[in-house]
Amino acid sequence: MREALDRALNQLLEETLRMLSLVREMTQEATEALVEGSEAKAEAVIAKDREVDALELKVENEAIAFIARHQPVASDLRLIFTVIKALTDLERAGDYAMHVAEDALFLTKEPPLKRYVTLPEMGRKLLEMMDTLAKAAAERDVALARKVVELDDQVDGLYEEITRELITYMMEDARTITKALTLMRVARSYERLGDHLENIAERVIYWLTGEVYKTPEDIY
Repeated sequence: MREALDRALNQLLEETLRMLSLVREMTQEATEALVEGSEAKAEAVIAKDREVDALELKVENEAIAFIARHQPVASDLRLIFTVIKALTDLERAGDYAMHVAEDALFLTKEPPLKRYVTLPEMGRKLLEMMDTLAKAAAERDVALARKVVELDDQVDGLYEEITRELITYMMEDARTITKALTLMRVARSYERLGDHLENIAERVIYWLTGEVYKTPEDIY
């Protein structure tokens, strides 16, 4: 009985990690589309969002069926609710990766405002967050889950940096406003994507420890 339950739980976790992997692919390709001015990569990201949505529905239905069939308790139940809540955050994270791709597609129509430095760095930090999050969940490692939360602080810092820079561009030359606002929207999408990954990391900590983990900004 326990062996069958563990297999079912592991399958749910594996499918959730597959969804995380899809969002990672979308984020990487969206960043490449932005930097390279690639319409093809941007369109590929937009198409992949449907895969994420379909996987969310599939895993959610499996999680609900698991609860009805096995009536889990304690840490098993915490894992199930972590999966269900993570699905929502992953779906939203995929939406933000798609928004980056949509804005990248718009930006391919004209020469770039500037050489992109901070935005690709935000993208790289998000990939690091996802790699660390996947490892934290697969290895049941609380320290790695906490590291994801710390990495999100770095993403937030980069967001503030690029926002200040783009505001300066707009103040100095009104002709840059449209592009600058689009790039600010890209930065905001990255920042929000990171917030959703942080949410998942906090839920992984709850699953593994039973303790509700909140950062100071969550409390106030």
